[in-house]
Amino acid sequence: MEIYQDFAEVYDRFMDNTPYEEWGKRLDSLIRRYGVSRPDREAAKPLDAERNLVVDLGCGTGTLTEIMYEKGYDLAGVDASESMLNIALEKKEKSGAEILYLQQDMRDLELYGTAGTIYSVCDSLNYILDEEELAEVFLLVNNYLFPGGIFIFDFNTEYKYREVIGENTIAESREDCSFIWDNFYDREEGINEYDLTVFVREEGEMFRRFTETHYQRGYTVEQMLALVERAGMTVLEVTDADTGRAVTEESQRVYVVAKEQGKESL
Repeated sequence: MEIYQDFAEVYDRFMDNTPYEEWGKRLDSLIRRYGVSRPDREAAKPLDAERNLVVDLGCGTGTLTEIMYEKGYDLAGVDASESMLNIALEKKEKSGAEILYLQQDMRDLELYGTAGTIYSVCDSLNYILDEEELAEVFLLVNNYLFPGGIFIFDFNTEYKYREVIGENTIAESREDCSFIWDNFYDREEGINEYDLTVFVREEGEMFRRFTETHYQRGYTVEQMLALVERAGMTVLEVTDADTGRAVTEESQRVYVVAKEQGKESL
């Protein structure tokens, strides 16, 4: 069953406190510092169209994609969920943004050329449960990066799932929707399961109930950096996503910036 199916319609409501604007500023800063993409949709040279393309891998409902587009970048969004992309397309129609959306599993990523920047945030990569499959994703990313292009991604650490989320239940009640999040962490497999039960007001006092089960895997910094290097990329920066400082044993979310290697400069 597709995840983010029924949940897609209420995803933005429950994520309304997510600091998307701050994420956009961070991404913009990292691209300007390390990358080749520039916020200029007017291609002066034939290769500028690829150099300046920024791909949001695991774009979801397109909130961050729209923010990056507003900063002047040429954007493409990739996501496996049709339901999430339908909402992204509604936002695109409303804003008039010229964003290309592709429904693809990142394990089968297929772009129509290279991109100067590819980013994947909000723990999208944690949904890849098999380390070898994640290695293939990184190889595909490196393959589609423009010479000297960068890959920016975040991930939830194994520590976060094991020590912070653990066996907890989270609930939130609002006037028109509520959810219960039951979390289970398998220490042997390193797999985190959370069962979502959502209630959405349909009409009057009637609520519709639906459930979804999501699985994520926690990775260590060492695992991620090894996969980056295995894919042929060079690590440029590793930071704690919450503090912006050096990673510690208790870091819950980590940001990594990696650079494409191996293609001839153009």
